[in-house]
Order: sequence, then structure tokens, then C-alpha cells
Amino acid sequence: MSFSALSRRSALALLGSAPFLGRAAYAAAPQTLRVGIMSGEDEDIWRIVTENAAKAGLILKITTFSDYNGPNEALFEHELDANAFQHGPFLAAQNSASNFHIVPVGNTYFAPIGLYATRWKSVADLPKNATIGVPNDPSNEGRALKLLQTLGLIKVSDSAGLTPTALDITENPRNITIRELDAGVVGRALPDLDAAVVNTEWARKAGIDVEKQRIGQESLQNNPYVCFIAVNEADHTTPWVAPLVAAYQQPNVRQALLDVYHGAIVPAWS
Repeated sequence: MSFSALSRRSALALLGSAPFLGRAAYAAAPQTLRVGIMSGEDEDIWRIVTENAAKAGLILKITTFSDYNGPNEALFEHELDANAFQHGPFLAAQNSASNFHIVPVGNTYFAPIGLYATRWKSVADLPKNATIGVPNDPSNEGRALKLLQTLGLIKVSDSAGLTPTALDITENPRNITIRELDAGVVGRALPDLDAAVVNTEWARKAGIDVEKQRIGQESLQNNPYVCFIAVNEADHTTPWVAPLVAAYQQPNVRQALLDVYHGAIVPAWS
């Protein structure tokens, strides 16, 4: 694996054997595509995707990022051909704020945000006047409050859309206190809270046992937070898009997601 620095990004080009993708190779001569992902365990997944893509005549050069703003900036500036790290609300916010023209082309995985507790075994066990921690950034706080609403703990105003805050709570029958914390802190604060809504990634980093301590989570059905492969709008009909998506949506990638993330992240394609 070779590395280059691009805002703490690393690049790798891996070739290998993979199951036949069930379609003709993209082209007689291999084509190189630059794909941006987040650093960490996703690199293990994309090693397999890279091997699959080689069977379709695509050589993938994977560039990793340590911050969430970099992949879309690099894609829009044509430093990348595609990226795979984000969900719809995040992309919509970035497209609006930065005048990007980036579109999704194929689902990858779903990382359900969860409600975790150390002292309580179920939502029903949570006492009145409980304190629940939530991430304090707009996208994740809104997502957290929507989950608490789904679990029957609060109700929020419909007018707030996908980004309600604690000020948008309209019903709170258990008199729950919402404590807004940095997304990277809320999981570590769990011992001092009755419960906390934590992103899957931060829950794992905080040492939370995702399976044993989770007392509620989002459903995949009709969920806007499914992650996907994205490209510039001008590229979404180019011939390499379909085989790139197909290289990800393979049985060996599905199994790798289950093995690497131990059920904390689930495949989001049929």
C-alpha cells in the first residue's frame, strides 16, 4: 500500500481477484478512478471493493480523509471521481452551503444512531426526570431527537423538519432533560447520564458495547441517513458509475461489513 499526503489522506491502489460481478467489464483497457473515503475501518471494506472493481476493468485509487468536509470539497474540485462516506441530509447541507453539485448513485451501508444506557436495560426502564445526552451539531441533534420521538419519549414540532433542537420539543411526559454535548464527548459521558444518543462510530470509539448497551435504534426502512457512493452531477450517467456501484454491492462486501463492524453497521442494498 502506498501513501500520499492530501490533508491527512492516504492513497492506495489494490488489484486482485474477486467474484465475477455479473456484468461485462467496463472497458477493454482498465480505467483508474479516484475514490475518497474516511480513514479507519472503511479502508478494510474498500480493499475488497477495489478487488471486485478490477474484475470490471476499474482500478480504484482510494484516498482517505480524517475530516468530513474534505471528501466533498475534493470531489467538487475534481481531485476525486467519487466518494463514499455520507448520508442524504449531510450532502444536502453541503450542497446548499458550498454550492456543490454532488449526487448519490448507489447505497453502501446504514449506521443506525442508537440510544445507549449503562444502568437501564430498556426504554421502559428509564425513570422520570432522566437526563439523556445528545450530540450538539444540528444534523445529529435533530436525528437524535427524532429517535427519542420514535421511541415514545418526547414529541417534536413537525415544522422543524430533520433538524429539531431541544427548543422544538412539544411534549415531554417524562420530564426528560436533554443535555447537548459534542458528538465526540456524548458517548464518553454515558456513565454520568441515564442514557445517550450516540452515532455508531463514536459509540465504538467510546468503548460502548453496541449490542449489549443499546436500548433503542433507528430503523433502516425509509431512513434518509443511508450512506452512499456520490459523484459530481455531471458524471452520474458516465459508464463507470454502474460497475463502481456494483463492485461495492457484492456478497463479499456485505459479509465484510458484518464482520468488521459486528452488526453496528448494516448493508443498505437488496
